[in-house]
Amino acid sequence: MNFEIFPTSPALIGRAAEQFIKTAAQSIQEHGHFSVALSGGSTPRILYARLATLPVPWQNIHLFWGDERCVPPNHSYSNYLMTVENLLDHIAIPPENIHRIPGELPPEQAAEAYEQDLRAFFGTSPRFDLVLLGMGDDGHTASLFPGSPALAESARWAVATEHTIPPLPLVPRVTLTFGVLNAARRVIFIVTGVGKAEKLAQIQGGENSLPAAQIQPTDGELLWIVDESAAGNLKRQTK
Repeated sequence: MNFEIFPTSPALIGRAAEQFIKTAAQSIQEHGHFSVALSGGSTPRILYARLATLPVPWQNIHLFWGDERCVPPNHSYSNYLMTVENLLDHIAIPPENIHRIPGELPPEQAAEAYEQDLRAFFGTSPRFDLVLLGMGDDGHTASLFPGSPALAESARWAVATEHTIPPLPLVPRVTLTFGVLNAARRVIFIVTGVGKAEKLAQIQGGENSLPAAQIQPTDGELLWIVDESAAGNLKRQTK
């Protein structure tokens, strides 16, 4: 398990942007496009604003989302809206390269429509070039929460899930499932804040019941980019 620890937010964001651009370049060189599942949250918001200022070949990039709140795309809860405000409004990307989750639909319909979009793009096997993920204080990732039936889903690529216990907002969600996330060529967690320190240390120690701990790419790379606050309880490697 590879943890990279950064003392400041700018350093962490800089590293995440560097990895995004590097993975994009490699993917485009190998197969002509770069497919990425984006994350919601405050730290990705800063990352997307940074990426909007950098030379990125957006015409060859396809944007998906790891999860979405079941709200209209112009709602303040929407992960899509956050991406629009911080990234999409500031770059030249073909509209057909944006694959949002239709959160305005009833949750089951939204999940089905999103899965159809994924299958139209990937065919029979989902294989993102990059999945960006965060982790909640409870160890959840995407909208895969502890105790959720979605954790046991093995056939569907995207499912609707109820969310009735904080963190807020308490609205239904659509989330990618473990099978899709773990099929990615590369997964990068971006984790900040002292509230994540306990769960992060548990994951490092081998606790595998937490949803975030169950992200283990079957044939890909896994990288954790974390700040000093989140890394406070980690065992550091010594040279």
